[in-house]
Amino acid sequence: MTYSIRTRSIGWAVIFMVCAAVFIGLTMKVNAVRSEVRLAERKIIALEREKRLLETEFETRANQQQLADWNAVDFGYQAPGAAQFMVDERELADLGAPRAVGAPDPIQMALSPDEEAGSGEGSVSIMSMVSPLTGKPMEESDVDEQDKASATDEISPMPEVKTATADELDIINSLTQSDQPDDSDLSGQEDAGQ
Repeated sequence: MTYSIRTRSIGWAVIFMVCAAVFIGLTMKVNAVRSEVRLAERKIIALEREKRLLETEFETRANQQQLADWNAVDFGYQAPGAAQFMVDERELADLGAPRAVGAPDPIQMALSPDEEAGSGEGSVSIMSMVSPLTGKPMEESDVDEQDKASATDEISPMPEVKTATADELDIINSLTQSDQPDDSDLSGQEDAGQ
């Protein structure tokens, strides 16, 4: 009897070991399949993104073709050429609308006599100041005298300040206090008015 009990317990142990081995094998197989499914899902997502990108590019190119067709038929726009670019702001300003009647002449760069004669780009001559009233050139001494005269005209001497004595301050305080009505006088007038 002990032999049969012992055989039974060994049999149960063997069955338990076989079940455990099958369970571990199946778990590993399921995990392998799950990782393959995740990889397949990632590939699907990447392919969907690539598909969306290609669809967007296709639609963009189709729109470009449509825009090119419209341009050729309706608008006639062309890409800018090198001759269309401006060298400086003056060319851009010259491109504007014509001046209105009575508009002042445009401001132009003045050339000194040295630049007109072509004496060189490095030489710079300083022209003398011209009086806006007479139109005659002014001498440096005239300019200095006018600057000195205008500087002295602008500066005026400070008026003398007289300080009051203590007696004068007392008199001023008494005068200002006598001019102001008393609070008691005001309350008496209000009572009389009622």
